[in-house]
Amino acid sequence: MDIAADTPTNELAPTLESLRRAWLRKRPDFAQRRDDLKRLRAAFHGRLEEMARAVSDDFGHRSSHETLLADGMTVLVEIDHMLANLRSWMRPRRRGVGWRLWPASARVHHVPVGVVGVISPWNYPVNLALVPLATAIAAGNHVYLKPSEHTPRTSRFLRELLSEVFPADRVAVALGGPEVASAFSALPFDHLFFTGSTPVGRKVMAAAAPNLTPVTLELGGKSPAIVGEDASMDVVAARIATGKLLNAGQTCIAPDYVLVPHARRDAFVQALRREVQSRYTDIQATPDYTRIVNQGQYERLRGYLDDAVARGYEVVPLLPLGDAAQAQDDRLLPPTLVIEPGDDALVMQEEIFGPILPVKTYRSFDEAIDYINAHDRPLALYHFGHDRARVDQLLERTVSGGVCINDTLLHYACSNLPFGGIGASGMGQYHGYEGFLTFTKAMPVLRQVRWTVTDRLRPPYTGLPARIIQFLLR
Repeated sequence: MDIAADTPTNELAPTLESLRRAWLRKRPDFAQRRDDLKRLRAAFHGRLEEMARAVSDDFGHRSSHETLLADGMTVLVEIDHMLANLRSWMRPRRRGVGWRLWPASARVHHVPVGVVGVISPWNYPVNLALVPLATAIAAGNHVYLKPSEHTPRTSRFLRELLSEVFPADRVAVALGGPEVASAFSALPFDHLFFTGSTPVGRKVMAAAAPNLTPVTLELGGKSPAIVGEDASMDVVAARIATGKLLNAGQTCIAPDYVLVPHARRDAFVQALRREVQSRYTDIQATPDYTRIVNQGQYERLRGYLDDAVARGYEVVPLLPLGDAAQAQDDRLLPPTLVIEPGDDALVMQEEIFGPILPVKTYRSFDEAIDYINAHDRPLALYHFGHDRARVDQLLERTVSGGVCINDTLLHYACSNLPFGGIGASGMGQYHGYEGFLTFTKAMPVLRQVRWTVTDRLRPPYTGLPARIIQFLLR
């Protein structure tokens, strides 16, 4: 098949069966898993510049430095973490059996499940494809990847890269649009891993349900950032700008809106404006500011701003556009604030996924927490401030996929922390050891000795068997 061609839907099931037959013939042992990861790392590292060009071409322009960090470094770091820890992760864990089952012994073996399906999104099209894929490989599985149709050049790059590293019956790649994705979701995988929007996640879960396929859903939602009374506004502005404007805000854990003390709102707006203007003097000329990935996403974001204006909310661009018509042609959207929007505004009803930041105020910390708890549980929750009591209160009274204190995004980059949402922001988790657990079955094994008192627990339950039962009931 031409490596650039879409995958016919009638080839999906046979490919899955080929992957499964190969896995059943020979489950990957430690040596193969380690070798696979090392070869993937070497091949990927050698193609970083090619990857950055492919991603930028798909976006119309994307900062190459941001691609190398977010799609390059993150993959390399995760693979290195797997290589350093894989042997210990694979080791069976001893468990106590309790005195009633003594002298038997027990262990938990983490065994691979078989063939894992991975559906990856367009916003970080390499990171969010290769990290779950590499984790599934580390766990001893074969993998079938369906990358996003919205980044076709990057998807073809992934297909070429993986065909270079893996035999076709160990890792396969399916290319195509919604029809292929729908058929892919309905395949009887041993585990299905999806990263994308909440509405599509619901469809993926429904498609997997007839097969009882276990699913991991990495979704999104509206991730709030709370600015405390004692926070340094310059530090807050710098770190929120980084979290919000990386990839032009097209990040599932980007701060979606900010809750600021009422008396500090103007100071926050001014500090953020200064920070943004220090980074991008001319966003139409700089290579460091990323475009919106396609026209549909651009129009969606413009629609949020038009809706906010129509409802009477203040919309504040933080950077000027010299040529508005050219910016529209280029799908270039400047960093923009929406001041005090109500929940009636579209920008407060849906995940933004762009460089638009609603700024809301609160008069008490309880009010801020109550607002967060009145909405879907977020994928990420950010807090800026050094009041330990406030942080403890936030952690005790809210539930989110992950929390980052006094920064943004960086909890994702910590390989020793699990990553995943809850409720509308997802289910299941991955990264590091938790990812290894996601793609394996914790298989309990109890080993009995040659002679044991439990052999006497059989009818007739008189005499010694009855006395043993009474003893066990103590």
